[in-house]
Amino acid sequence: MVKGRCYLFLGPEIGEKQEAIEELRRNLTDGGEAPEEISFYAGETSLPEIVSALRNGSLFAGKRLFFIKNAEVCKKKEDLEFLHAYLKAPRDDTTLVLLSDAGSIDKQLERAVDGANKRIFWELFEDRKIAWVDSFFRRQGYTIREDGIEVILELVENNTDALRRECSRLMPFLGKDKPITGEEVEKWLSHTREESSFTLFSRIAAGDLSKSLEILHTLLDARESPQAIFAGLAWCFRKLRDYLNLVNSGSYIDEFEFKKIGLASARVRKDYSLAARRYPSADPAIALLAEFDILLRSAGSALERILLDLFIYRLITGSERSGVPRKCFPSF
Repeated sequence: MVKGRCYLFLGPEIGEKQEAIEELRRNLTDGGEAPEEISFYAGETSLPEIVSALRNGSLFAGKRLFFIKNAEVCKKKEDLEFLHAYLKAPRDDTTLVLLSDAGSIDKQLERAVDGANKRIFWELFEDRKIAWVDSFFRRQGYTIREDGIEVILELVENNTDALRRECSRLMPFLGKDKPITGEEVEKWLSHTREESSFTLFSRIAAGDLSKSLEILHTLLDARESPQAIFAGLAWCFRKLRDYLNLVNSGSYIDEFEFKKIGLASARVRKDYSLAARRYPSADPAIALLAEFDILLRSAGSALERILLDLFIYRLITGSERSGVPRKCFPSF
């Protein structure tokens, strides 16, 4: 049985990260009592308070599984010393998992975690995503055509957790008697999708400030991290860059050319066509994402919603706002 261990799980691939957490749970349960689970969000609870909870034993459970989420915001030197000391000498009955969608956290904390217990979960490459979707449907007794897979990958965020969730929602509307087509996927996915970075991008592309802010707040209320939201938007704007390069190339563009850049769906191409009218270059939007990512990581959770609202306002309007330092908002 795993006891008194500390783990560091980084990266944006939520699905595989969740599988690793489930494996930890199974190892800790080991056919007996499940561990007591406690979660903290760094920035919302102070590190000294979190460490105090880690060091105090439980009156009701023999094993505990702690999570510190958004660990990348742990930066204050005086606070880091508390957590660093705990990582060097964890309680025997407690397993601690530091979680972050970023690719790294404070180096002092990273070095304190045993190398074998550190993992970075990167986004899947395109060929792995295609194989993952195909395998997911086949395990449930369905077959899906290549164009069906393409539409799913266009409309669903780039992680296996989102893919699993959306594919599962699709299945009640689909039959097992014939292969699933892209047209069917597009028809039913629009009825079953929850809000995501992709639906947020769709409203940004249309210039709908009110709806964009509404979707943003829905995601935050669902505990979606700003880093995950930014990762999804960055993916969309990089895809916009591909779209702009294609339509500005001066050559004849057919369905196959759009398919090559991952835009087989007419509905998705409409979003990128609208976005192209608002953003003749994707680079300023990508730079703005990077600027606000730095601001959010340094400001902490107290200013999170204010900064995100300002980001959406700046991205859609492209104008300065009184009282906001110009250096925070790169010009379009």
